[in-house]
Amino acid sequence: MAILIIKHSALGDMILALPLLRAIRQHHAGERIVVLTTAPYVELLQQSGLADEVWADPRPKAWQLLTLWALLRRIRQGGFSRIYDLQGSQRTKGYYRMLGSPADLWVGNAPGCRYHIPDPTAPMHITELRRRQLALVGIPDPGLPDLGFLQADIARFALPPRFALLVPGGAPHRPAKRWPATHFAALGQHLLDQGITPVLIGRAAEQVEISAIQAVCPDAISLCDQTTIADLATLGRAAAGCVGNDTGPMHVIAASGCPSLVLYSAESDPRKVSPRGDWVRLLQRPSLQDLGVADAITTLPPFRST
Repeated sequence: MAILIIKHSALGDMILALPLLRAIRQHHAGERIVVLTTAPYVELLQQSGLADEVWADPRPKAWQLLTLWALLRRIRQGGFSRIYDLQGSQRTKGYYRMLGSPADLWVGNAPGCRYHIPDPTAPMHITELRRRQLALVGIPDPGLPDLGFLQADIARFALPPRFALLVPGGAPHRPAKRWPATHFAALGQHLLDQGITPVLIGRAAEQVEISAIQAVCPDAISLCDQTTIADLATLGRAAAGCVGNDTGPMHVIAASGCPSLVLYSAESDPRKVSPRGDWVRLLQRPSLQDLGVADAITTLPPFRST
């Protein structure tokens, strides 16, 4: 017997989905678990050990019929006794219809499926929605992410004994999700005054923000475009704390158990998607331009002493 799990998503959503995969694997012990995801997350899921096979969904366009038919044929030939749609998108609803509406197999929000979880009518955190979805088939609360499988040698960064991570980036097409670089710089200076070295995390696309922070706070250390997902998890386990925008790396760092403050504007809704854990604090303003450094400092969770 085999089980198919569909989860495409962005990095933060994928981190939040890991407990769901773990719970499904435990519930279907002894069965072959296949996860259909997108190319950026194949390696992550392979490393997790939560699937026996990981398939990359090419996400074919409507006119790429040969690619679409090949994907659907692969699913049909997989011999799946149950299909968990943890994406719940228009695309995956389309897969349900094009697969012949396998109502008795499908667990998701596709209209007509036997195990149907309706789309929420009020803001609901995605983990709560998926918890209710799994409960339809008797799978208990999956709990929080466990990133213990993500290990990296961070000695190459030669960081000081006590440091904090700052994540000033975010989706390039949504600049309103970013706290001003000058504010991160001021926070970095505050951390230095406390004996904590700020370490800047980001991709090459965020070099402008990171350079602006270092111009004001030159003692901050930049790891721009140097970190893998495993690095982020390992850094999170070693850091005193972390402050950053609503972006994928923050989910990884927070899920590692790092005391974290995540900053939100009106561009995203933390009631729907946000890191979970008693060590996580969330702070939102309609515009992050109006979020003062003092407000962020007073909202910080207790940082680790060593």
